[in-house]
Amino acid sequence: MSHSHDDHRAHHHGHAHDNDLDPMTARVKALETILTRKGLVDRDAIDAVIETYETKVGPRNGARVVAKAWSDPAFEAWLREDATAAIASLGFTGRQGEHMRAVFNTPETHNLVVCTLCSCYPWSVLGLPPVWYKSPPYRSRAVLDPRGVLEEFGVNLSSDVKIRVWDSTAETRYLVVPMRPAGTEALDESRLADLVTRNSMIGTGLALAPESVRGADR
Repeated sequence: MSHSHDDHRAHHHGHAHDNDLDPMTARVKALETILTRKGLVDRDAIDAVIETYETKVGPRNGARVVAKAWSDPAFEAWLREDATAAIASLGFTGRQGEHMRAVFNTPETHNLVVCTLCSCYPWSVLGLPPVWYKSPPYRSRAVLDPRGVLEEFGVNLSSDVKIRVWDSTAETRYLVVPMRPAGTEALDESRLADLVTRNSMIGTGLALAPESVRGADR
C-alpha cells in the first residue's frame, strides 16, 4: 500500500506523537545542563556526537547514494528496486527493521517527504532532522499545501509538475533522488555529491548547479 498522499489522509504510526516540540527541547536542554554541572556528561562529547551526525553520518552519506545513482545505471536500478539493500551496500544502515525507499524526481513529478504524526527520518543517510521538519506547521502544510511550502523554500515549480507527498513511518523512510543538473556529464561521483543538499533529498530543495560549487576545495 502506498504511503503517498494526493489528499490529506492521517494514519496511525504506532508510536508516540511529539507535537510539543518546544517544551521537549527545553527539557532536553535543562537535563543536559544539570548533567553537565554534575560532571556526569561532557558537553564537548555531546557536541562531538552532534557534529558526527550532522557531517559524517549525515547528508554527505545520502549525497553519495544520489551521486552513485546518477552515475551508475546498475546502482540506480538497484536503488529503485531495493533501496534498503542498495544503500546498505555503501555502508549506510539504519536501525534493524527500518525499510528505505528511494523516490525519483522527474520533469513531470516532484517528490516531497514528511512525517505527519511525528518526525520519522532516515538518520543513516541524512543525519539529524532539521528543526522545521519536526515542526507541526511543516508536518500539516506539507500535505495540505505542498506547493505553497515548496515556494517558501524557494522551489517554484511549473503548474503542470505534479507534487507527490510521501509520509514516513517508523517502518519506512524515504530518500528523494533529485534530478541530475545539466552540464554535469564530466563530473565524477565525488563532485556530483557536492551538488546534493539535504533539502534536495527531502524534496524541499533542488540539486545545486555545478557552477555554484565550482572551484571549491574538497
